[in-house]
Amino acid sequence: MTEHVIPLSEVRSPRLPPWLRVRLSHSPTFASTAALVDGQHLNTVCVEARCPNRGECWSRGTATFMLLGDTCTRACGFCSVKTGRPTWFDADEPRRVADAVDAMGLQYVVLTSVNRDDLADGGAGIFAETLRLLRACHPAIGIEFLTPDFQHKQDEAIAIIGQALDAATPAVAGRTRLVWGHNIETVPRLYRSARKGARYDLSLELLARAARLPGVEAKSALMLGLGETREEVRQVLRDLRAHGVARVSLGQYLQPSRDNLPVTEYIHPDAFTEYEAEARALGFAWVKAGPLVRSSYHAEEEQTA
Repeated sequence: MTEHVIPLSEVRSPRLPPWLRVRLSHSPTFASTAALVDGQHLNTVCVEARCPNRGECWSRGTATFMLLGDTCTRACGFCSVKTGRPTWFDADEPRRVADAVDAMGLQYVVLTSVNRDDLADGGAGIFAETLRLLRACHPAIGIEFLTPDFQHKQDEAIAIIGQALDAATPAVAGRTRLVWGHNIETVPRLYRSARKGARYDLSLELLARAARLPGVEAKSALMLGLGETREEVRQVLRDLRAHGVARVSLGQYLQPSRDNLPVTEYIHPDAFTEYEAEARALGFAWVKAGPLVRSSYHAEEEQTA
């Protein structure tokens, strides 16, 4: 792989490289998506994580719903989601998500959540009930879960969600319609600063267990630009494949606020193209790689070109 890195010292702050500049959207669909999300009192990772693709995705009438409130029990160095002691829990949330999906006419929905280490099941019950309601209303809908690692509650969480998956409609026309995602986020060396409270081996174990479930594909994602080396990225990709992960995305880390970790380097689009080729050579069936790619970006696509 050739070197395609722009050190921050060579970038005139606060201007970003041209490939990272995002146009604002004035689409009527953007406004209607925003109104629907607000009207159902739902949270989205698009807003809470300050995703740069919100304009594009909401203009296409898609959104990634964030379950279990807007307060996370962890304080990951890269994330802008609020940290604290959550008090919010709403058993009616799965119904509201299902209603929003129906109103938006979605054929594929992505669900994620904050970490809820305070809950006995880590929040798995809300994921499971949302799945049941979505499949009851829309048997053929594609569903992607992006879950926490559930820490030492992994056995219980997998059992709860697994029961809901057992009741889900089988794949439609041979396509995988159930994706269990969990983001590895970065290389193991950077976990202490970037993923406080998480363990690399525990994340890999969750992905391996998800990949073994019938009719489910496991998916993960990496952020680049936190100080990782190319060989470290390659090793993470090899580890993911060794644990049965079939889908992977790679994108540029962007500092969401001054309180978060700084960007160490901006990765050139050509480097992402090379990472994508390497991932495909390792056997990943679905790969998205690019500066603005996020884990749920164009998740509904069956396969990239």
